[in-house]
Amino acid sequence: MSKTTKTVWAAGGVLWRPTRDGRVEVCVVHRPGYDDWTLPKGKVDPGETLIRTAAREIQEETGQLSRLGRHLRDVGYDLPNGNRKRVRYWSARALGGDFEPNHEVDELRWLDLPSAAETLSYRLDRKILQEFTRLPADVHTLLLVRHAHAGRRSRYKGDDRLRPLDRLGRQQARELAGLLEIFGAERLHAADRVRCEQTLAPLADKLAVRIVAETSLAEEEYRFDPTVAHQRIQEIASDTSAIHAVCSQGKVIPPLMQWWAQHDDLTLPAKRNRKGSVWVVSTMNGRLVAADHIDSPLPETDLVET
Repeated sequence: MSKTTKTVWAAGGVLWRPTRDGRVEVCVVHRPGYDDWTLPKGKVDPGETLIRTAAREIQEETGQLSRLGRHLRDVGYDLPNGNRKRVRYWSARALGGDFEPNHEVDELRWLDLPSAAETLSYRLDRKILQEFTRLPADVHTLLLVRHAHAGRRSRYKGDDRLRPLDRLGRQQARELAGLLEIFGAERLHAADRVRCEQTLAPLADKLAVRIVAETSLAEEEYRFDPTVAHQRIQEIASDTSAIHAVCSQGKVIPPLMQWWAQHDDLTLPAKRNRKGSVWVVSTMNGRLVAADHIDSPLPETDLVET
């Protein structure tokens, strides 16, 4: 009887910081157990999303708090025991911290991009670094959230604008608060529907900020005049003084993203845009240059090695 092959998931990132003269340095770490130089990464813990794993492992291996940005790529390779390992990487802006050598990582170096490529021990790590360099490190992030689960419209007897989140939706909203915070969300916007506002409410409470009502990003208004919503989302994206999270509805986000991608000549990955999902949008001078989709804020229980 043949052994079932398992996939072991891990996550990490290209941790970067700007220098005073405008260059970019990235962090590489030395693992004494393997005597190699690599990018910070590690396996998923029970109850974690890959996003939370990436942020935690970066901090554990480098001492640095970080803010995740665009998804770079996934890589996979075979393990000695016959299983398969897959690692998901994000760009991660260093926010500060102190490195302490330990049994897993005993040395850390901040290097310019050519030196980092020469230092890294593995071809797959160099591919991740190459993807990181495809765009400027400081592309701006906008988080576009579909509201969390709110039951079915047909079963709600009152004004649909007032339909609240259900039990699953409230759980998704709590998880979204942590997820959006890892990407640095600071300013919050929501279509003026109770379910959209409630989706961002846990994060608003944590940050002690108000949620800005966005009438043009509600479903009925979008259907009446989508150009107003298009102008508004570009206006929000152009404000690089903070990272914005915007919550809207299922009949707004897909056509809005398709319009934006066509407008700026970007091909989007095919996604269903379920309730509670997030588009991580990367922009330069208001122009859409990358977009990554997070299907769910809930932990991926099938990613943990057993």
